[in-house]
This record gives sequence, C-alpha cells and structure tokens, in this order.
Amino acid sequence: MISELSPRARRDRYGSKINRTHSPALAYAVPWTSVMIGSLLPQLLIASAVPLLPPLGFVLLLSWRLVRPGLFPVWAGFPLGMFDDLFSGQPFGSAVLLWSLTMLGIELLETRFPWRGFVQNWIAASVIVIAYLFLAALASGAAISGTTLLALVPQLVVTLVLIPLISRSVAALDRFRLTRVRILG
Repeated sequence: MISELSPRARRDRYGSKINRTHSPALAYAVPWTSVMIGSLLPQLLIASAVPLLPPLGFVLLLSWRLVRPGLFPVWAGFPLGMFDDLFSGQPFGSAVLLWSLTMLGIELLETRFPWRGFVQNWIAASVIVIAYLFLAALASGAAISGTTLLALVPQLVVTLVLIPLISRSVAALDRFRLTRVRILG
C-alpha cells in the first residue's frame, strides 16, 4: 500500500511548487525599482534647509548589496547613481562616483570577509554611510566648516538608526521578489 504524500511535500518556503515558478519580472525589477523609489522619497516627504532624511536610495542599495550579495552587478552604482543625481540636487556625477566607489568597496569587502553577520554588516554600512555623507557634502560645493558638519549630525544619526530597519525591509522585499506565481500556458 502506498502511503499518502505529505501536504507539505509539494510546498517550499515560497509557496506551492506545482505549476508555479519565480517571476523573472519581479526577480529583476524589485531591487532596481526599490532603490530608485528610495532615491525619490527624501524629496517628496519633507523640504528643509538642513538635511534630515537619510539618503534612502543609497542606503537601500547598500542594504541590497549586504543582504543579498551578488544580486546587483558591480556596475549598478553607475546607472542608479545617475538616477539619484537627477533628483537629489547634488552636482551631476557625485552620486555616480560615490555609488560606483561604494559598489567596488563592497566587492572588495566581500572578497576579504565573505562570511559576515548582522553586526559586521551594520558596522560596514555605518562606515560607508559616514564616508558617503561627508564626501557628498564635499561634492556639493559647500564650505566645510564646523557648522556644516554639525548640520550633518541629525541626518547621520537617523541614517545609522534606520540601517537595520531598512535591511529588514530589503529582506522582506527579497522574499516578495522570490514568491512563486502561477504560470499560464
């Protein structure tokens, strides 16, 4: 006598496996779209003379790269940085340069320390974000003084606090990206 199959035999963590597979459109579009929407959000939410909101597009790119290594190619910093430059108000090319250098730096970090945990990723992201905010302030053409650096402190603190939350949201987006959808045909 043949025993019944377990109902869980035809399921995995992403849903039913029968007549379902990952959507290539979701798999490729969700990471790129989320970074581009993150680049737009700081301009839509609040307008102020002092930067308060973190550079969400950059932090999302950083989180995607640290949470899911290998998903973005190394050259992804160029087009995403160009998109961010169009909306951020920074001189055109600053995000292109900084995002591309970040992707190269994370690639070097990946080769040097392939196995990292949450704390190491948070420290790496914090160091990268601190350098990014300082270099973006330099690229903006503003005179760097104590007042300018003091104005960056709220943005820096908010960004460092939000890194784990943004990484969690990226993990949720990654699960959404890998959901199985029905194939018709």
